Amino acid sequence: MGYAHEYADAVLHRGRVPMEPTDFVPDWPDGPRRGKFYPDVEPYALPDGDELPDAPAARGLLPARDGGAAAGDPAGFTLPLLSAMLKDSYGLTGRRLGVQANSDLSGLPLHTHANWSRGTAGGGGLYPVSIYWASGPSGPLTPGIHYYDVQRHAVQRVLTGDVSARVREALGPGAPEEARETDQYLILGVKYWQNAFKYNSFSYHVVSTDLGTLVQTWRIWAGARGLATSPVLWFDEPRLNGLLGTEGEEEGVFAVVPLRWDAPAPATAAVPRGPDPAVRHRDAERSRAVRKFSTLLAMHAATTQNATDRPAPGALAAAAALPTPPGGTRTALPAPAFPAVSVRRALRTRRSSFGRFDAARPVTPAQLSAVLAACAGTSLPSDADPDGTVRQTRMYAFVNHVESVEPGAYAYDPGTGELRLVDAGPPGAFLQNTYFLANYNLEQAGAVLVPAVRTTAVLDAVGDRGYRLAAGTAGAVAQTFYVAAAALGLGAGVALGFDNIAYVEKLGLGDGDEAPLLIMPLGNERPRPADFRHEIA
Repeated sequence: MGYAHEYADAVLHRGRVPMEPTDFVPDWPDGPRRGKFYPDVEPYALPDGDELPDAPAARGLLPARDGGAAAGDPAGFTLPLLSAMLKDSYGLTGRRLGVQANSDLSGLPLHTHANWSRGTAGGGGLYPVSIYWASGPSGPLTPGIHYYDVQRHAVQRVLTGDVSARVREALGPGAPEEARETDQYLILGVKYWQNAFKYNSFSYHVVSTDLGTLVQTWRIWAGARGLATSPVLWFDEPRLNGLLGTEGEEEGVFAVVPLRWDAPAPATAAVPRGPDPAVRHRDAERSRAVRKFSTLLAMHAATTQNATDRPAPGALAAAAALPTPPGGTRTALPAPAFPAVSVRRALRTRRSSFGRFDAARPVTPAQLSAVLAACAGTSLPSDADPDGTVRQTRMYAFVNHVESVEPGAYAYDPGTGELRLVDAGPPGAFLQNTYFLANYNLEQAGAVLVPAVRTTAVLDAVGDRGYRLAAGTAGAVAQTFYVAAAALGLGAGVALGFDNIAYVEKLGLGDGDEAPLLIMPLGNERPRPADFRHEIA
């Protein structure tokens, strides 16, 4: 049993046993940037992408019910498509300045503290994932490694020259077919300090969740257009760190996403002899003092030690979500369906409700059904489950205010679309008493959804590196939840600061290995909110 097991247990119990260092206080004035800064590298603006025809969100949220590729779907990515996906997922698409209950509200009117919204959720709103595009000869740009600058929606070429064969070799001979037959790769790095300055030892869990939110945004966005984006999680991580010119203890490569390009597939090139080239440009750190945390370093070491030991396809089946027990008191829900809302609109209206829920307007059973079905059907494809067919989460719902559904805690049965009663009675007091922050009144939410992942079973099945997969799966569910809620016109939120063990006890999970990793309130918001209209300011 590796170190990741110890870390997973500490994360699960951190509501009762604080993680070290217990006396840590963030130095907010000395915090890092929300993105990397290469001062000496020229940016190249990307196409805006807003003029591209949009696609229905439902097709990306419930792909199994929507059939295969539709007429007119692209054969692969183009520069306008990739640019639009980057902007809709991680680019800055609006400013958040609505009146709400989060603790940072007082600083948001100041331009220096402006909170710019993105289509993808980020733990603490910190967005530590760095996106690099390794482009070979079939792409539209000069071959090289390009960093995506989210502030300017541009790319900066930090290395010139085709390194696609080296990336392909780093992925290993057992990489998926799409990784071996392309020369276009999105490399996802995580700069730890961008999150650790706030969350210290807990940050490894948070950044792993962030990996899942971004990858899931791409899966929803691309899936709505008949394209596929699946991450590779096992590869020679030190080698890719070397290519990027980053220190492994400061930034880890968490995933590589091969892109099928809308151009003739290049002939597989041999890897040139000699040492790998490396990015020489360095990110200019804003923080004057950068701390390291022993737990974070230990998790980085544990998850990179056997990074090339790719699990066999199907290995994740041993960690599949447990089925809902038969029988019990059940409430049927309508068949899941989403309105004709575009992916772009859903992503750009996605936000956290932060205290704006209104219990006077209950959620409908049809709305709850659609969100639960989308979340339960979310998986994070990986080397251990290339097709994403293993159901990785079991969904629970704490119902406060849902039409014709009695208040209580329920397990969702995705096979029948029913709620199975676990604990009867209004859960509002429990929800609020086990939540650590003051930015939500959880009793006012129509329902609070809880995804449970068999974290220890994942680690047993695929090793310590599987922690990124387990936490990333929770992140993928969170992103699906946000997009589904936005498509339905509902308010939503995702929180990590709660007593996980209290949920284990309340749901009767003590004898198993299911870990409740997130709580996700869903509901209607108060009408006529006071919001800032950034687009006309």
